Amino acid sequence: MTSSLPAEPDIAPDAPLLFFDSGVGGLTVLDAARKLLPDAPIVYAADFAGLPYGEKSEAEIAARVPALLGRLVERYRPRLITIACNTASTIALPQVRAALDLPIVGTVPAIKPASELSQSRVIGVLGTEATVRQPYVTNLAREFASDATILRFGAPELVRAAEMKLRGQTPDRAIFDRAVAGLVSQQRAVAIDTVVLACTHFPLVEEELARAFGRTMAFVHGAEGIARRIAFLTKGQSFVGNGLRFVATGPAEGMAAYMPALSARGFSSFETL
Repeated sequence: MTSSLPAEPDIAPDAPLLFFDSGVGGLTVLDAARKLLPDAPIVYAADFAGLPYGEKSEAEIAARVPALLGRLVERYRPRLITIACNTASTIALPQVRAALDLPIVGTVPAIKPASELSQSRVIGVLGTEATVRQPYVTNLAREFASDATILRFGAPELVRAAEMKLRGQTPDRAIFDRAVAGLVSQQRAVAIDTVVLACTHFPLVEEELARAFGRTMAFVHGAEGIARRIAFLTKGQSFVGNGLRFVATGPAEGMAAYMPALSARGFSSFETL
């Protein structure tokens, strides 16, 4: 989890916090942030038209994300942006910070807290294919878990499974079995005791993953740490009005299946970009 310097204090009280993800995975970060900042106005932006990011090239993501965030900043004038997507953060964060003059909080694989938790020193990392192949992940492992074995597996099907679950559908159990098999089939995997959920979608299906592992496993993700960083960067600022707004790329009908889950979280405004 990374971020820029704290925001200036003269912020309009109705300026929202903007959360951005390829889909609904970033809701896991939003949920944690709302526990600390329950009164903050929120705009959550889902790039349904670009989903899934994990199967796109680095060049596509590096171009798409700053452009979309620029449009969102023009429309909503946020006080802070959280890129609640590991893939977008590990690839496009430098470009976003260069393009936009406001605080940006990124989301990166929670290898540091996983290393602090692991007893066996064998840690699994489940993410999208784009995330797990990034040098950023290698650098995190070298810095925070140099004495541990880090086993990675790209499981893009879990993104679709999480999206299905939020639409009220039941994903095929084989999806979770395949993701787990991708880790446990690797050398030394029998000793894995901690798994980093390196995609914000994956905590939405943590229960299903736990069943697929079939043994006690600690799952780690960065939502709470990101929430604390957002709270730090907005400390002393005032919040008023506007509630929770959900905006998505793509046709408006694409949001319909998500309405029950979004309404249950308090969203009352739905727009397209």
